[in-house]
Amino acid sequence: MIQFDGLTKGFWVHNRFQVVIDRLSLTLPTGRSLALLGGNGAGKSTLLQLIARTMKPDAGDVWSDGSISWPVGFSGSFNRDLTGAQNTRFLARVYGVDTDELSDFVQDFAEIGHHFHMPFRTYSSGMRSRLTFGISMGIPFDTYLVDEVTAVGDQRFRRKSRAVFRDRMHKSSAILVNHNLEELKEFCDAAILLHQGKLTFFNDLEEAVDRHKFNMS
Repeated sequence: MIQFDGLTKGFWVHNRFQVVIDRLSLTLPTGRSLALLGGNGAGKSTLLQLIARTMKPDAGDVWSDGSISWPVGFSGSFNRDLTGAQNTRFLARVYGVDTDELSDFVQDFAEIGHHFHMPFRTYSSGMRSRLTFGISMGIPFDTYLVDEVTAVGDQRFRRKSRAVFRDRMHKSSAILVNHNLEELKEFCDAAILLHQGKLTFFNDLEEAVDRHKFNMS
């Protein structure tokens, strides 16, 4: 379960304060994999960071009765001066998993070769996404927050990413952002729609997609 209690977040844009998340109060059900729909600039990535607590709200709070990943693909929680291996081992200790097992899994999965032992700041955006996705998939969370990351890499790597993510979904839930609606249908069984600062839960994914398309028309 994830619960929003008066959650509010905004930003100053061109000397004007723009509210992105507006006094959101809603409880999301346990055990559902949710597609997060919304137009460009609607605040989807902001909402994921608020859920993960990697960003502070202006007001209100987010509560959960389970463990939640950081937004997969978001590198803000990683130390730029540590190597990929050092970041991996640090997060293993933070989340209480075996450091060697996680390191072996991530090094094999991410396929970044010797860069695994180089500073994170030297990575390309693709390598950062591979590393962050690999670490998150190697740690058992109750809910995974995923922002477009299964689109990273070539076709073979994308297939591998989807296979690993699909395996995790057998035991966990997710909130997934992806502009590929067919891929959302593959992983999600319900949806939340973010529009004009408000979030609406849809038990039926197709209904949410139709509403989203209507909002975008």
